[in-house]
Amino acid sequence: MPEMRPHNAVQNAAQDITGLDTLLVEIAGGSRNAFESLYRATSSKLFSVCLRVIPDRAEAEDVLQEVFTTIWHKAHQFDPGRASPISWLAMIARNKAIDRIRSQPARGTLSPIEFADDIADGGASPLQSAVSADERERLEACMDQLDARRKSLIRAAFFEGSTYEELAQRIASPLGSVKSWIRRGLLQLRGCLEA
Repeated sequence: MPEMRPHNAVQNAAQDITGLDTLLVEIAGGSRNAFESLYRATSSKLFSVCLRVIPDRAEAEDVLQEVFTTIWHKAHQFDPGRASPISWLAMIARNKAIDRIRSQPARGTLSPIEFADDIADGGASPLQSAVSADERERLEACMDQLDARRKSLIRAAFFEGSTYEELAQRIASPLGSVKSWIRRGLLQLRGCLEA
């Protein structure tokens, strides 16, 4: 993995992150320049994902390094048909942060093994999985009914974790307009889902 230099988050905030899929393809081919470009374009965003899960800044910085190591080694696994590049990258960051939290249990919270039978399985049942898949399909169908701007803003805000302020800067529109477009889009989605 190439050496990464710290990057100013203010520069990242205004940077357009389109073309990430191309960078991932180039990284899969071993391009260090593409890796550095990806780092510059996404490091502050992925760091904020880590910070949401791990409030300790130093710990989140360590996880961010793991995230980029994983990206370097697994860029070839990115499938644009399954997720947008930023969603895939944010998922890696979130999963690495969760793994870090799980690997360091707080003192005094461990229970004896005999209590394991009393813990409910948190996984979804087959019925719940089927219902979730159906709901996901309905949501996608309703999302497809939105105009392109609302659809893009809602995806960025709710699936990628972008803030309204980041979105306003990205599309060079007033913050109030961005909030209004998202609110109207959500109302349209709700109407579609309730129909």
